[in-house]
Amino acid sequence: MRRSTAPPAQQLGLFGALTPQVAPLSPAPPGLSPQAAALRPAPPGVRLGTSSWSFPGWAGHLWDRPASEEELARTGLAAYAKHPLLRTVGVDRTHYRPMSAPEFAALAAQVPDDFRFLVKAHEDCTLAVFPQHPRYGRRAGLPNDRFLDPAAAADTVVGPWLDGLKEKAGILLFQFAPQPGIEDRFADRLHAFLSRLPPGPRYAVELRNEALYAPAVADAIHSAGAIPGLTVWGRLPPLRIQARRLQADRSPVRLIRWMLPPGVSYEEQRSRLAPFDRLAEPDPDVREQIVEQIREAEEAWVIVNNKAEGCSVLSVVELAGALG
Repeated sequence: MRRSTAPPAQQLGLFGALTPQVAPLSPAPPGLSPQAAALRPAPPGVRLGTSSWSFPGWAGHLWDRPASEEELARTGLAAYAKHPLLRTVGVDRTHYRPMSAPEFAALAAQVPDDFRFLVKAHEDCTLAVFPQHPRYGRRAGLPNDRFLDPAAAADTVVGPWLDGLKEKAGILLFQFAPQPGIEDRFADRLHAFLSRLPPGPRYAVELRNEALYAPAVADAIHSAGAIPGLTVWGRLPPLRIQARRLQADRSPVRLIRWMLPPGVSYEEQRSRLAPFDRLAEPDPDVREQIVEQIREAEEAWVIVNNKAEGCSVLSVVELAGALG
């Protein structure tokens, strides 16, 4: 029998032009990964994931073939959610632009029923004054009247998040960037804000001002039923100290985000570590602290950024291996 020499299947594209028909992405076979022995599900109650998913450098570690960033942004999530370790993902772009309920629903449709999203709330909720940055336009340097406004947050953030993701909503994270002078009455205002949000969903608070790691702020978070977020970022203290100051043991849930080593910027790490295809800067000490926090909790969520060690998928694999 003669082997067919027909060209790859094609389909009509925009305006009738013929375009190659690309096979759907799938998770990389375990044999492609040198860490294949660790590719087994994480313990019950532990959700491991990464910040976003559209990284071509993960080919061979997560993707079964090379793919562009554009293709991964459109279709990579479905393959991501089939990986045996990845039971959550961080959605960070919502920090800069709110997403609509249909946009969230499109994400939810790509993942299985037991998958959950960790979504970052829009920064209008958490900025007291708009920074002096070109992207804020005429608002730069002005007070933000939506800062800690529960009605505005419910309308623009919480409502679309719940309506779109439904039972896959997971956790909504309010991240407070470093802001001078924010400490005055912050605990009272934070408690009032969290207490007036729609009841039922899980909310978390991540503080990037070390001055806010105070008993009154910790009490405000816990008494409102929220989760204190622990983060490896910049000059913040180690996770053990954060957990103690924020009284993390008062919550059955630990939320940990491994973002960035101290003393470097995102831009520096991006230029050094791209295309994020290997563990270029392993940090076993941080990994040990994360495992310690996981083991102290009834339920744990861990999100890893590529800028932490160089490839967040491989960082997740190493964490899972350390958990046994």
